[in-house]
Amino acid sequence: MKRLLSGNEAIARGAYEAGITVTAGYPGTPSTEILEALTHYPEVYCQWSPNEKVALEMAAGASIAGARSLVTMKHVGLNVAADPLMTLSYTGINRGLVVVVADDPGMHSSQNEEDSRHYARLAKVPMLEPSDSQEAKDFVGLAIEISERFDTPVILRSTTRVAHSKSIVDLGERKDPPRPVEFERNPEKYVAVPSYARKMRLKMGKRLTELTEFVETVSCNFVLPGDGPLGIITGSIAYQYVREIFPRAWVLKLGMSYPFPDRLIQKFAQQVEQLLVVEELDDFLEEHIRSLGIAVTGKELVPGIGELTPDRLWEVKEALEGKSKAKTGTEQSDKISLPSRPPVLCPGCPHRGLFYALKQFDVIVTGDIGCYTLAVFPPLEKMDTLICMGAGISAALGMEKSGLKKKVVGVVGDSTFFHSGVGPLMDIAYNQGKVTIIVLDNRITAMTGHQDHPGTGRTLKGKETVALSVEQMAKACGIRRVRTVDPYDLEKVHQVLAEEIETEEPSLIVSRRPCLLVGKREKRPPFEIDEQLCKTCGKCLQLGCPALEAVNVDGKKSVRINSLLCAGCGLCAQVCKFEAIKSASGD
Repeated sequence: MKRLLSGNEAIARGAYEAGITVTAGYPGTPSTEILEALTHYPEVYCQWSPNEKVALEMAAGASIAGARSLVTMKHVGLNVAADPLMTLSYTGINRGLVVVVADDPGMHSSQNEEDSRHYARLAKVPMLEPSDSQEAKDFVGLAIEISERFDTPVILRSTTRVAHSKSIVDLGERKDPPRPVEFERNPEKYVAVPSYARKMRLKMGKRLTELTEFVETVSCNFVLPGDGPLGIITGSIAYQYVREIFPRAWVLKLGMSYPFPDRLIQKFAQQVEQLLVVEELDDFLEEHIRSLGIAVTGKELVPGIGELTPDRLWEVKEALEGKSKAKTGTEQSDKISLPSRPPVLCPGCPHRGLFYALKQFDVIVTGDIGCYTLAVFPPLEKMDTLICMGAGISAALGMEKSGLKKKVVGVVGDSTFFHSGVGPLMDIAYNQGKVTIIVLDNRITAMTGHQDHPGTGRTLKGKETVALSVEQMAKACGIRRVRTVDPYDLEKVHQVLAEEIETEEPSLIVSRRPCLLVGKREKRPPFEIDEQLCKTCGKCLQLGCPALEAVNVDGKKSVRINSLLCAGCGLCAQVCKFEAIKSASGD
């Protein structure tokens, strides 16, 4: 049976067919849909974990207990999960363990772009890279096979384009493991104390040698004959672009990119007159090929920054043929023919009221990862730093301890708070940081598509469960001053901010109002502007709400409310000192 699947859906199908029974992860574009797709398979247990480190440790526990397991994350999540990954490479596994990481070249929805292939070399674990949905499905099964054969976790690296593009996939049947879940006590294998770990390190070196032999013959590494002098070494989504732009070239396609298949690369290089490496982001393959003493063309022509596209590769072809100069910098990535669409908080977004009120105070705001990051843009412009998840809290403490005289406020979302905010909050309480932390609690993981988290009271499978309280966790961390506000009540928000910013001890404010796009939201009538009372002062436009539109009618400037966009939050009415904005209901 054939189906049209995205790469993420195909990975989920591959997990099902490979007999995987336990999966975990943390939502993050472009990997989110893998676990969401897995919820449709009753045979597979799947969960959202508080963060990627916890997810990998949970999946590792299941693997050691004897269940085939898979964990998902985006590239920055692998940074969080790197700690257990490095040790799991030492201990090995019991039943297959696949670590799916989705890179985001071009930073479509990320704070940076990273090349996760380096983690395979660092951890000394094998890595597979699918180039389409069929391979995305098949490589999960291959990863399980390699994992169990060589007693190692296996990284399956996807990218934004592979994850979200769709192609035809041949479906197979589920293959349950040949033996039941079973754990055999073996401290020398699973307990990484120094005396045992030294032996594990030697075993890991032997395993890498065996994998280096295996990669020379694995079927996902193959040569496509050509009829010209040019040979190209490539993999992942770049392989699809190479087939389109260089149809006559010889191609060495690496589906298993680490360990490096040295003999295969050397043999291929001898068959061609000119060798080009086409890879997205870093010169991971190119650097190693050069170390083998092979002359190769790579990043001097192929861009190493941003997403590789067919258009960019076409420019590489022309440069290779001497028809133009190579463009390897960022000058191409910013040329977009489509009209710009600046990101903006949704109409009625509860975060808008909080940041509008926060803008009235002369404070530094350390930000975090979430929808609220958009507060950095005009007209709100009230975010000063953005590092990574949890740093909205920890960076605030660092600024306060630096001796800075200005007050510091840290902001973090509810899902991010549970992901990596509890530790930094404990740090603030323990080290007596005089900062105010605001948890923007919209009751969901909004930015990645409304996934549940430990504070929502629902699991990934939709079952009711305990809903953790931000307020109670803050108090348990040692924060004595904890306040809760409704961000739609600007007067109250301003009052609480004024009090907590000036306090000489740690404090936490929970700004709670559900995301308007989730569930059965409260429906409010739209607001409208009385043109007779409106003075066109522009105060309401400072909210940055898409429903508020500055227009020019017959040469006269005015403001109107788009009733189709207005969510009826009433923030604009609260900031209008002329009382020109009122609910269309008359209330």
